[in-house]
Amino acid sequence: MGKSLLVVESPTKMKTLSKYLGKDFVIKATYGHIKDLPKSTLGVDVEEGFKPHFHILKGKSKVVDEIRKAGKEAERILIGSDPDREGEAIAFHVAEVIGKDDRIERVLFHEITKKGVLDAMRSPIKLDTAKYNAQKARRILDRLVGYKISPLLWERVSYGLSAGRVQSVALRLVCDREAEIEGFVREEYWVVDVVLELPSGETFTATLERKGSEKIKIRSQEEAAAVKTYIADKELAVTKVEHKEKSISPQPAFITSRLQQEASRMLRLSPKRTMMLAQRLYEGIDIGEDGPVGLITYMRTDSVRVSMEAIAEAREFVKKGFTENYLPEKPNFFKNRKSAQDAHEAIRPTSVWFTPEKVKPYLDKELFALYDLIWKRFVSSQMTQKKVETKTVDATAGDYVFVARGTTVLFDGFTKIYEEIGEEEQAESTLPEIKKGQKVDLKDTVMEQRFTNPPPRYSEASLIRTLESKGIGRPSTYATIVSTVQDRDYVTREKGRLTPTPLGRTVNKLLAEFFPTVLDVGFTAKMEVRLDEIEDGKKDWVRSLEKFNSSFEGELKSAQQQMKSLKKEEKETDIVCDRCGKKMLLRWGKSGEYLVCSGKPECKNKKNVKVEADGKITIVESEAKGTCPVCKGKLIEKKGRFGRFLACSNYPECKHTQAYSLGFGCPMEGCPGKLVEKTSKKKKKFISCSEYPKCSFATNREPAEGPCPACGAPTLFSFRKNLFCLRKECGWKSR
Repeated sequence: MGKSLLVVESPTKMKTLSKYLGKDFVIKATYGHIKDLPKSTLGVDVEEGFKPHFHILKGKSKVVDEIRKAGKEAERILIGSDPDREGEAIAFHVAEVIGKDDRIERVLFHEITKKGVLDAMRSPIKLDTAKYNAQKARRILDRLVGYKISPLLWERVSYGLSAGRVQSVALRLVCDREAEIEGFVREEYWVVDVVLELPSGETFTATLERKGSEKIKIRSQEEAAAVKTYIADKELAVTKVEHKEKSISPQPAFITSRLQQEASRMLRLSPKRTMMLAQRLYEGIDIGEDGPVGLITYMRTDSVRVSMEAIAEAREFVKKGFTENYLPEKPNFFKNRKSAQDAHEAIRPTSVWFTPEKVKPYLDKELFALYDLIWKRFVSSQMTQKKVETKTVDATAGDYVFVARGTTVLFDGFTKIYEEIGEEEQAESTLPEIKKGQKVDLKDTVMEQRFTNPPPRYSEASLIRTLESKGIGRPSTYATIVSTVQDRDYVTREKGRLTPTPLGRTVNKLLAEFFPTVLDVGFTAKMEVRLDEIEDGKKDWVRSLEKFNSSFEGELKSAQQQMKSLKKEEKETDIVCDRCGKKMLLRWGKSGEYLVCSGKPECKNKKNVKVEADGKITIVESEAKGTCPVCKGKLIEKKGRFGRFLACSNYPECKHTQAYSLGFGCPMEGCPGKLVEKTSKKKKKFISCSEYPKCSFATNREPAEGPCPACGAPTLFSFRKNLFCLRKECGWKSR
């Protein structure tokens, strides 16, 4: 009998599978998609039922020829691309290049382990036409939006711009949040705390919360001072002591979005990087004597379901490794959200016996950190609850009620090995022994002015959480959505937060005005549901596209007729040029609106401006960041394609530029350099030494004032509220 052919998309997966399947199989890899729509044309015949014209990708001809040849010689043909829509599209395209063949079967590998692979090989299925139709519909939707809106943006705004169906909605969320922040009006309020002493001499602090039974908010210093004066001669007594026990349940094993969020918060990994690392863990890592093995189950999932075998294994591990208090009587089960597809298990280790300690020698730093996170989350999901006791104490002075709260951990439960990020902020805080009716002495009254805060800017993690909650995107697309809006320079990430660029705001404003359907959050969520229904065989993909396209074409026609060209638009202002006395003109550029002199090209004067909602124009004077070493002019901050830099204010007469200095000294011993901000070709910000290449110091952590208490380095660096010294020979950290 001849050999069987197995086609997968990854060479890493190919290597791992070879170990389990032996010499009876020829395994070929597609190295991702082998077909796609053409780049130069729309590639979709709208009049012929949205027929896509997929062609073999550039550079994939040799791969396709090898697969085609192997298919002719094979006794049996199986396609084991990833078990999702994109994987199904790859499977159909492989089947097309091999030719219509009854021998072709589909295998779904949910985990690349011996058992997982052999079980899948024993249960091949047919190619899933409905799933492929869902992928085609999504691809065509995105192509229609991208290839019909983008040329309009090139013509009216700037060449090279693009619009994506889902990415544009993500951009809208970021822009809407920025508008909320800018429109937020801070409100003053005051917090009044009292330090109270018990007869035993112990003290505790309580905060003013109520006047009588009504909640109170102190809005001015005068009100706070009046409270302080009122209680100064009043007798204070404990009027209520309440004890409550609370049980905190463990979280389920990760779904894709939660993994991306936790990896972002805890490991500082971008969603895109997280998925690249997870793919490697899924496809297989060589771990010594065991050889290549997939360490985690499939990483694109929205289900918290876990197999009974995996649950039993986790419970066995907990039973052996911990006291009986940590193992619940019955397994913990978790409910899926209504919108979850439940096609795959949650993300978990393929075996809990591949402990982080066992695999650590074979994984690089980032791979290990991610695997450690996945392993601990899964094992903790099958452990007992955390038990805490909360104590609430009311101390009353006349009409005013001051409240103190304390928390004591009675039993750590699942948090013995895993605790959600943020839980450390709810740190244990104990109160002394207090009894109802006790008199307390007022030792001090502290008044503190505070202000209400606007909503925070999105982080990558919180944007994914919002997209998920609104039903936008799916596990396979979250990382791409978040990275795409940054790659297009519509959104920039500073100190972990996403801010729309002037270019992003302009594109969002135009899309919101002329393509309300494309940018409608509810409509986009409904399209995701429709794609799911196509995959389930409940909706026809062609009719779904027809419905979308009919409204889209109307908006496109209106935009083509009414959208103004920002490239050509110039508005005369009342602002006079300080060089030649002529009127200044308001123009739009990729970095926002600016003024140019109407006496151009003779007068080259330009000014940065801020335009208010009411049309008021304010000139933004560039703050001097130093002296130009060439002509002694001012060095001012500017922004280019690779981030901030310093340039001479006498440009174009003087063209001197230099990296943006952060004002911190290089921490390396004996180095006279300063820390400067740089941006890589992939638009990732980092900090390096101005003396490069003499000094190779570089980091992505935030600098902080030194010196290091251990070695005297002039600069320290912060990460997750801790301070670190980055001198290799030192290694000091704040805690």
